[in-house]
Amino acid sequence: MMLEAVIADNGAHNVTSLAHQVATLVAEGYLAPVGKGRHLAGPRLLGLLHRLDEKQVIANVAAPVLHTLAHTARGIAQLGTFENDMVTYRIKTGRGASDLFTKVGMQLEAYCSGIGKVLLAYLPMAERERYLAGGPFVALTSRTITAPDLLRNELDRVRSEGFAIDDGEIVETLHCVAVAIRTPEGAVRAAISVSRTDAAKTSRGTVLALLQDAARDIERAAFRAV
Repeated sequence: MMLEAVIADNGAHNVTSLAHQVATLVAEGYLAPVGKGRHLAGPRLLGLLHRLDEKQVIANVAAPVLHTLAHTARGIAQLGTFENDMVTYRIKTGRGASDLFTKVGMQLEAYCSGIGKVLLAYLPMAERERYLAGGPFVALTSRTITAPDLLRNELDRVRSEGFAIDDGEIVETLHCVAVAIRTPEGAVRAAISVSRTDAAKTSRGTVLALLQDAARDIERAAFRAV
């Protein structure tokens, strides 16, 4: 309500200014007037909330699938989403998971991880080019891809082949394979990965097949009501 807005504003603006802000939110679709000075969430805000809820639904149904995946693939399974040009890690499971530097809720750079490459590869082209123009991309190991042109080529490969690889680009002894989680319309809302050390014996091809099966299971569970 307007009284709450005035209190939250702490005297920074007059009432006319606050009313103008509300009018701007209405014009942009974030609020919808319902009469007598009252407003509800508008279509644009509801769309944003839906997308946030959708990511949480994916994470909720993915948890048991990724637990099984981590055990079968003998690695650490993770799920991440893309916010503010960063990967947000939402699930992390598997033997040795506590030893890996990532944490649930943590945000990390996207360009050097398997999950990040998948999420970047499926961005709309204009958004992807904006990201590539926003460097510099810091080398974390000798294998990190830092040149925008080379990263662009790598993202094209990911989109073409349907999976991404982190081949020692964050930690030289750590290797990762990642695939996308898609909506029924084909939009990519999340990505999952399996990370392993040099000592892991499960082949990359086997891990990729397990990841692809897990992604299909998650998609079916998350969007079966759609």
